[in-house]
Amino acid sequence: MTEPVLSVRGLTTSFRADAFSPWSTVVRDLSFDIGAGETLAIVGESGSGKSVTSLSVMRLLAERTSRIEGSAKLEGSELLALPEAKMRKVRGSAISMIFQEPMTSLNPMMTIGSQVAEVMRCHLGLSAAEAKAEAIRLFEKVRIPNAKDRYDTHPHKLSGGQRQRVMIAMALAARPKLLIADEPTTALDVTIQGQILDLIKDLQVETGMAVLFITHDMGVVAEVSDRTLVMLRGDKVEEGSTADIFARGKHPYTRALLSAVPRLGSMAGRLNPATFGLIDMTTGEATPERALPAAADAPPVLEVKNLCTRFEVRGGLFARVTGAVHAVEDVSFDLRPGETLSLVGESGCGKSTTGRSILRLTHPRAGDIRVDGAAMHALDGKALREARRAIQMVFQDPFASLNPRVSVGTAIAEPFIEQGLGTQAEAREKAGQLLERVGLSAKVMNRLPHEFSGGQRQRICIARALMLDPKIIVADESVSALDVSIKAQVCNLLMDLQESLGLSYLFISHDMAVVERVSHRVAVMYMGEIVEIGPRPAIFERPQHAYTQKLIAAVPVPDPARRVLRRKQDIEEIKSPFRPKDFQPPKREWREVGAGHFVQT
Repeated sequence: MTEPVLSVRGLTTSFRADAFSPWSTVVRDLSFDIGAGETLAIVGESGSGKSVTSLSVMRLLAERTSRIEGSAKLEGSELLALPEAKMRKVRGSAISMIFQEPMTSLNPMMTIGSQVAEVMRCHLGLSAAEAKAEAIRLFEKVRIPNAKDRYDTHPHKLSGGQRQRVMIAMALAARPKLLIADEPTTALDVTIQGQILDLIKDLQVETGMAVLFITHDMGVVAEVSDRTLVMLRGDKVEEGSTADIFARGKHPYTRALLSAVPRLGSMAGRLNPATFGLIDMTTGEATPERALPAAADAPPVLEVKNLCTRFEVRGGLFARVTGAVHAVEDVSFDLRPGETLSLVGESGCGKSTTGRSILRLTHPRAGDIRVDGAAMHALDGKALREARRAIQMVFQDPFASLNPRVSVGTAIAEPFIEQGLGTQAEAREKAGQLLERVGLSAKVMNRLPHEFSGGQRQRICIARALMLDPKIIVADESVSALDVSIKAQVCNLLMDLQESLGLSYLFISHDMAVVERVSHRVAVMYMGEIVEIGPRPAIFERPQHAYTQKLIAAVPVPDPARRVLRRKQDIEEIKSPFRPKDFQPPKREWREVGAGHFVQT
């Protein structure tokens, strides 16, 4: 049997706040091997110890506050015993790492070309000219458009997907034997995610490197990994071939992770949304799925007609208006009582700007917006504040939308008090009731936001949005950053509240599998325009627009049989929405291809 590229035995990692604090163990007695050309996926929720495992192997933890025990051997050489000077030579050459957030890993003051070339000059001894030529070749390999021209570009001028490709190029620059990919696709749009998964698979075939892939997305695991290791609160609870884990997972937590994964196509033939069937980790028993009722056939609670939002761009010596970013262009739709309409598309397509324009958090240039009969586009001051009672927003990042110095009870009660709807005592009583309704306890009202997990903070934001008894909630990527099981729980909560309170949702997301499960209707946005809109079954089972087909084809499916799949998508970047000052948008035509199903021609 050939020696594994990486062999980890009894890895135990502990942390402490300072020299006087006790040690807290976060990874316990972990062992695994990775062979040449093999991909091992480590999966689990946030806090399970996945990233700490990779940082321990790379020796990137602070020595004063961390303690690493056990063994980690790279081709027989003990990494944990190497002097720091020798370990620096191993990092970036024999072992490379792709971090989750490329913008925090790239130097904003250096061009992307110089950062990748630096790796080759340090580890391979190439000259400046040789390193530049090799960096451009790597950029072409990772499919960065116009690679030669982008060499002198700074990171902030690239999209998220392009920055992640730069990180991959940097990780591969010294031809490593082991690549550690820590959540490399979590924050990316589905089409960019698909391209990067294809890229990692292709490069692995070419170079024969071993890959340690860290993620909580079981769809990604199925598509990239040969073997899977499941972690729960620092312990390995199950390990085996990916096909075996998916078909015959034995541990309740493994089955819970798999049951929480929304599978694209699972709603085929079903007209209405349905809750997730989740497995109880303690009993191993599944909760049944529940179909939601259809939306009421009643006058719409939200009407949007010809909405247009543009952002002026100024330039030149006198900062004159040179053009505008056409973020939202001639968008029209309506929303009925008890209905979920999902807006989907890639970053920059105008989804979030549409939601913010409806609430007048961003001022639209033109359009007619009516919320429960009130003309939002024509209101200001007190009238606008009163109209907003009927429509509330749940933002993507719950921690950023909560004041870290204000208790959650005060944060939830604040809208009620500001609108003058009752006394402090009445506000706190209602806040407590809403916390119970979203699955938390009224006893936590005096705690601060940092004392809660991400899923709990999102529940708190939902409770705050419900404080004014709205008819409509705009959920802007409200589950995108959550672990798979927490995402399923929050989606179930939203659907339960919709059923009991008759809420209408404008659900903004790029997660097509979640959208398929929660939606009554779907609108697909591209370049600020809706290119296709219709009932959810029609959009997912009979997509007509080429862009809709591209989005659906890019979704990772939790099926290990797709391990050999290559989507072979084009790498064309999303076009710029900037238009010159005198630009006149073309008049769009629509055709109806089914009942309520319209496609832009």
